[in-house]
Parts: sequence; C-alpha cells; structure tokens
Amino acid sequence: MILNKIGVILIRALITGVNGFVGPYLVEELVLSGYAVYGCALEKESNLSKLEEYFSCDITDSIQVEEVIESIKPDVIFHLAGFSSVAKSFENPDLCFKINVNGTKNLVESFRKLKIAPKLIVVSSSEVYGQPKKNPVNEKSELNPLSPYAKSRVEQEKVALAYFNSIIIRAFNHTGLNQPDTFVIPSFRKQVLESKNGGSVQVGNLDVVKDFSDVMEVVKAYGIIYEKGVVGEIYNVGSGKGYLLKEVLENMIKESGKNISIVIDPKKYRPADIKEVFCDNSKIKKLGITIKGYFD
Repeated sequence: MILNKIGVILIRALITGVNGFVGPYLVEELVLSGYAVYGCALEKESNLSKLEEYFSCDITDSIQVEEVIESIKPDVIFHLAGFSSVAKSFENPDLCFKINVNGTKNLVESFRKLKIAPKLIVVSSSEVYGQPKKNPVNEKSELNPLSPYAKSRVEQEKVALAYFNSIIIRAFNHTGLNQPDTFVIPSFRKQVLESKNGGSVQVGNLDVVKDFSDVMEVVKAYGIIYEKGVVGEIYNVGSGKGYLLKEVLENMIKESGKNISIVIDPKKYRPADIKEVFCDNSKIKKLGITIKGYFD
C-alpha cells in the first residue's frame, strides 16, 4: 500500500515499455494525476526519476514478467511494451509476434498464477484496420491487417480481450519531442533541419493520408479511458482528421525558409502502404476526451 502525504491510498500503475517514446509522457501524466507509477522495460536502467521503482524485464520471459507483477501487485497496467515498427516486422515477423502476442500472454498468465486481477490497458494500433473501405473508421470497422505488425496487434487484442478486466486502445499516429527519427514526422523534421539551402530530403510514399495527434493529448486520453472506459471495450484514440504527408512535408520546408527539393526513394516504400486512414473518435468524445489534429 502506498499513501500520499495526507494518507490517501494511491493507485499503483505499471507501465510496460516505459523507456519508449510514449512511456515518459505517460509517467508525467499519471504522476500529475496522483498515481504511484512503476515502470519496466528491456533496458537495465531508466532515467525516469518520477517512477516509484523501475524493473528491467524482458516481456517475452514469463518468469521475469511474473516477478515484476508479484513485486508491484499493480491496480492497472498500461501495456506499451511492444514491437512497434511496421517496416521491420516484414524482416522479422516471428520476433514481432513473440513480443506483441506472447508478451501479452505472459502478463495475463501472471495474473492467473498470482490470483490477482489488475485492469489491463493494452495499446494496440490503427494498423489493424489496414486500408479501410470507408473513412473515418470506428471501432466496429472491418479489420484488414496488411503487415506482420498489424496481424500481431490483432492477435494481441484477442489475448487481452479473453482476460475479463481489459480495455483495448487502438492508437492512431501520434508524435512529439523525442520520437525516434525512424518515424515519419521526426524523419521529415530532421532532414529539413539538417539540409542546406539547395539540398534535398529523401522520402518514401507521400501520397498517404494519416491521422496525427500530439502525444501529450494521447496519454491524457489513456488515463481517462482507464478511469471512465468500459471493460471489454475498444477505443480509437486519434484526432479524427487526416493529413496528406506531401502537404505536411511541403509546409515544413516552407517554414524552414530553405530551397529544398523532395526526392522520392522507392526503397523507403512499405511493402503494404495504407493510402488513407483516419479515425472516428466519437466513442472517446463520450468519455469527455477531445483530441485535436497535430498540425492544426
């Protein structure tokens, strides 16, 4: 039991994959909301000072997972740990499934062994929708996974929903400071920043429409979904607005004041590019969540 300064019991929240892009933002949000926040990730150490405690843990190792869960006995787990690269999932589909699917199984199995029932918030992905027949997509839209990554998320959701105390979040694209430049928006920014006047940027398919949100708004949504969401339900988290990548990049170049040319590199194309997807977020709006488009 953890008490705050006035003797109120704090909710114990565990964030898996806490050292990733989203984890530090979620730590800040939950601490601000009065939670006792714990974290685990594959790395030996974490520099996140606001954690109550950090555990080095391989989510694919059932023994390590059980030891972490037994040590914390969390009230809620925000499951962020995962294989997150669509492109790399084509190169290593087995590892992708091992991390995303088996890792989630390890969590659920640890609950059974320890006879506890924390709420499990699994952060899945809009990639499960693939190329939808109609936009925006809602939570009942047909699933059409086009990559090993997306297929692993579909299977991960099944594992989570088989556990009686879980909620699925289908996160659409979100960005912000410290996102690795392997992702599209940081890649654009880095190339534009580093390019000299008269230089160029190397990009893949720009004829793609995606839903982009600010990571800070997204983690706020995660907290509200934990508090107000219905167990067994799925929630889209996104702005509900689509942005054409070509226009996003052209605006970045314009704002830089540089004369930069755009070079399309076919090697940067995904094996299965999704031309357009953005979300119907009316379900989270009913919980009082409003997320604006990142570039608005």
